Amino acid sequence: MHTNSVPDPQQPQELLRVCRIGKAQGLKGEVSVELYTDDPHARFAPGEVLYARESAADALRPYTVAAARTFKNRWYVRFEGVDDRNAAEALRNTVLYGEPQELDDDEFYPKDLLGLEVYLESEVSAANADDAPEGAGFEFTDLGKVVDVIEGAQWLLKIRMPNREAFLLPFVEALVPEVNLEEGYLTVDPPGGLVPGIGEPDIADTADSVGAAPPSA
Repeated sequence: MHTNSVPDPQQPQELLRVCRIGKAQGLKGEVSVELYTDDPHARFAPGEVLYARESAADALRPYTVAAARTFKNRWYVRFEGVDDRNAAEALRNTVLYGEPQELDDDEFYPKDLLGLEVYLESEVSAANADDAPEGAGFEFTDLGKVVDVIEGAQWLLKIRMPNREAFLLPFVEALVPEVNLEEGYLTVDPPGGLVPGIGEPDIADTADSVGAAPPSA
């Protein structure tokens, strides 16, 4: 995505956080960056344009990437027009945004996941199976909704259950096999104990079994 145009802040355009600028590096305007993107190679390619929000009327200031490099798992970027250490220091703590990129079918933006209903994969698979009886009414266990996406090396979904209790679930295919944006839900296949009340032994049943007499021979 190579463009020098500035998005119109009056248009319903959603920009995505890419990075926060850190310390200046050296004397020629290079800065370290704290990543919010999982695709830094694309975001920091020379010629890519990122934007800083300015306080006045939510105006946008463009910054064009001149060069970027990595060292010990850190990214360092130089922007056009930022040519010395003083200019680089002036940008410290600035958050830069980028325009949405085209995603693969199995990729999502955090905002896409917010509000999705959460169901058990086993129940949804049974309802969609070829041998499922036609016209059968299936009721899915309501595990709640996605209320937050915690970004990092591995995303975490924060899911709030109907009883207001919340839990965190790593957003990986093994645990979240299906995301259906069209129908507004995702499915989860958690191991026992990860989701409160799912896959845990029933306390009452356990107590009953402790006091029960052994079966007769």
